[in-house]
Amino acid sequence: MNENIKEILEKISNLNKELSAKYAQLAEKYGFHFANKKVVFLEEFRKRNLKFRIPVWKYVFPRNFRHLLSLPFIYMMIVPVVILDIFITIYHTVAFPLYHIPKVKRGDFIVYDRKFLDYLNIIQKVHCIYCTYVNGLFAYAVEIAGRTERYWCPIKSAHKPKFHHGWYSEFADYGSPEEWKEKFNDEKAFAGLCENDKNNKDTQS
Repeated sequence: MNENIKEILEKISNLNKELSAKYAQLAEKYGFHFANKKVVFLEEFRKRNLKFRIPVWKYVFPRNFRHLLSLPFIYMMIVPVVILDIFITIYHTVAFPLYHIPKVKRGDFIVYDRKFLDYLNIIQKVHCIYCTYVNGLFAYAVEIAGRTERYWCPIKSAHKPKFHHGWYSEFADYGSPEEWKEKFNDEKAFAGLCENDKNNKDTQS
């Protein structure tokens, strides 16, 4: 079973490399490149993109009144989201060093790059920043929870869940006490993360 899991993980790694190559092709297709943390469009593409920008004065009054009614309900979610952010950050900062689990990089999940799109007006960019923060925070929290579960409760469910985090494939099979004993509180499970971080630093330097 462990060999099968390793093969699957290797396939996933290769697919991720292919996906990165596809993203590079998209950058060429749509005329942008990365300069540090900024996304820079070629001038001809930038001029083209600006033609699609909706003027703010038109966007303030949406054609669909239902959208306007929904805005307070969307933005009031910022309160529980910020509370989640505070508590998950405190837990992450305090508990992970105690468990010897590598910390999750917030910037890997909350990526504010839609602000560089010229075809969005300022209101749309604010909406996108809000969506980026909320959905990115949820993904960030899931990764923190996933690593915690890998350390404390690495047991698969008897029924296949509709969604699971990236660590789930490494959990012990349901009903296998031997495998669970091997994986429970296993700090070595995160050794690959440390190796990846080291490789990324070497690549950047």
